[in-house]
Amino acid sequence: MAPDAPESTPVSGVTGGAAGSWSNRFEQGLHPAIERFNASIGFDIELLPQDLDGSIAHARMLGRCGVVSLGEAERLVEGLETIRAEAAAGTFNPGIEAEDVHFAVERRLIELLGPLGKKLHTGRSRNDQVGTDLRLWLREKIDCIDAALVRFERALLAQAGTHGETLIPGYTHLQRAQPVCLAHHLLAYVEMAERDRQRLGDLRRRVNISPLGAAALAGTPVPIDRRDTAAALGFEAIYTNSLDAVSDRDFAVEFSAAASLVMVHLSRLSEEVILWASEEFAFVTLSDRCATGSSLMPQKKNPDVPELVRGKCGRVFGHLQGLLTMIKGLPLAYNKDFQEDKEALFDVVRTTLDCLEAMAILLEEGVSFRPERLEAAVATDFSNATDVADYLVAKGVPFREAYQLVGGLVKEALAEGILLRALPLERWQHVHPAFESDIYEAIHPRQVVAARRSEGGTGFEQVAEQLRRAAARLES
Repeated sequence: MAPDAPESTPVSGVTGGAAGSWSNRFEQGLHPAIERFNASIGFDIELLPQDLDGSIAHARMLGRCGVVSLGEAERLVEGLETIRAEAAAGTFNPGIEAEDVHFAVERRLIELLGPLGKKLHTGRSRNDQVGTDLRLWLREKIDCIDAALVRFERALLAQAGTHGETLIPGYTHLQRAQPVCLAHHLLAYVEMAERDRQRLGDLRRRVNISPLGAAALAGTPVPIDRRDTAAALGFEAIYTNSLDAVSDRDFAVEFSAAASLVMVHLSRLSEEVILWASEEFAFVTLSDRCATGSSLMPQKKNPDVPELVRGKCGRVFGHLQGLLTMIKGLPLAYNKDFQEDKEALFDVVRTTLDCLEAMAILLEEGVSFRPERLEAAVATDFSNATDVADYLVAKGVPFREAYQLVGGLVKEALAEGILLRALPLERWQHVHPAFESDIYEAIHPRQVVAARRSEGGTGFEQVAEQLRRAAARLES
């Protein structure tokens, strides 16, 4: 590729102005501290692949529209691909003098192509360019998070499939409530993850709209074809208002909100694993692969993975609040404040992906449930009291009357330090003559769980069906 000018052609200023200034409108360059303060190249270089993709689509569109010749368009594309190759080889390393990734690419293109490189920016602005890059980047990351959610769901399903007959105490207010099937408990998190996927899928459609060609804020007199670049970049539509196109960051807030809910769900499961791993619960054991010890106490095995996931929620929640605060008072259209969206989004994506991976690994090889301990737990409490009331209801006793009778019986049993299953039949019949010897079977924990046959309930048959549906949903 023969350049129009030697590679050593100096490019002064960010856009070619004299004396290291922005343009010939300026007489001086930036103060060094302000230059550092203003530059975003240190973090928005992350968007280089997307910036090159957007620039290539723009260059080819300029050629098809006759703004540049087709030959010039292809030479611009070749130059941009050269920059991509340089980046892959580690030789494209712009400093803060480039200010941001967009100018870094443009400056290098001018070095490679001379005056032809200066034509690339025709019909666009950094304002629509950065919006395009960020949407392309986020669209890809949403797909990555969706894949990570699928892995997390599969890990939950694998555990649930192993424990389709295992019981676990069910809680409300962190008090023993009713026994449930362990698979049913784990499947609740599958449902949460599936809602996360649905939210992200819905959001992806709003992310997948092209602002390219809106220029700085008002569009451009250059005869461009915005739908051409949108189609080339895989966007489903274009923004229909140029002011909105360059100033919309709703998608960044919405994504951070969706990611925050992903983190909420991971944190809720993390909290349960932390409790279950404690000596007080002892429902699970942690493998050495996913736990650490204490520097002082040799007996310790700490649940670091779920603790870190629980703690990292604050980062994601904080970025959501930061983005909302950043945009709440901005007048139309573009403002430099928008530079602050990138580090927030980058960290939200990185944190969410890291936590999803860590929790999937924890479920795959870091946590083992202890069925014998779980069975013992559900056999030594009063979580079958509701089933005593249901037993009476089946015999024709009004529920509220049955509720009061059983409440009194539980009170007496607690005072005597015995469980309901230990009460002799005469004692039951003294409370109500409807009680017969089959009450003991009715309040056995496995029967208590099996009896919950209502759709979506914890009955073993219902849970087996839930497992089948969840597996089929992932396969589809």
